[in-house]
Amino acid sequence: MSDALAIEAIYLRLGSLIAETPDFKGDPVSETYRWIAQVLTLIEAGSLVDKASIGFFKVSSQNLQGPLRDTNVGSILAIAHQALAKAEFQAPAELHGAFIAAGHSFDAFAAVGKALGTASKDVFIIDPFADAKLLTDYAVLAPETVSVRVFARATYGNSLRPAVEHWKQQMKQPLEVRIGAPAVLHDRLILIDAKTAFVLGQSFKDLATRAHTSLVRMPPEAGKLKIDAYEVMWSSGTPL
Repeated sequence: MSDALAIEAIYLRLGSLIAETPDFKGDPVSETYRWIAQVLTLIEAGSLVDKASIGFFKVSSQNLQGPLRDTNVGSILAIAHQALAKAEFQAPAELHGAFIAAGHSFDAFAAVGKALGTASKDVFIIDPFADAKLLTDYAVLAPETVSVRVFARATYGNSLRPAVEHWKQQMKQPLEVRIGAPAVLHDRLILIDAKTAFVLGQSFKDLATRAHTSLVRMPPEAGKLKIDAYEVMWSSGTPL
């Protein structure tokens, strides 16, 4: 594998991991340590931070219980985001995702708009906690010539139904919303033309409001698996 392809793979995988950062509020579980190990492997493979930072990352990951837990979690996430920023700088420009800082709502708007703007036929958005904001602030950024699909949970989104009705009254763009069972919907994804998958770190209703997040294109193989899985789930969803 060439250096260019290697950094591309590292960037896409690291971005996907950071977009799916586990919940560090409670005591660490096996998934937490697996996430940490995967991130560390990518950081070392890409030489994305200096040796001192790698050492600090390792020490912090070994001390996720007790009074210093929050400090150590902060160190882990800071080093991971530093590594992602370097990987993004080294990756081809057309692959760049976006790290969205808390409070930077326009950056979130721009990042989602950039992803949606690549569609030529179909935009498929998966968000368990979809509400009206997904349509009014983000789905409207899709090109007028493409159809829009939204897959949400049955137990959330009381404001989604009226937003869908207003969309269909005013917009020429085709929109279809289906509801899936809470047990099967966990991801926040933007799927473009059944070819490209972007993973989003937060639901659209909370995007960049309280915490940092990221929007990153998934590696092609992993993206294809997500696309195929959600097309099957979509086929059994209930129209809103």
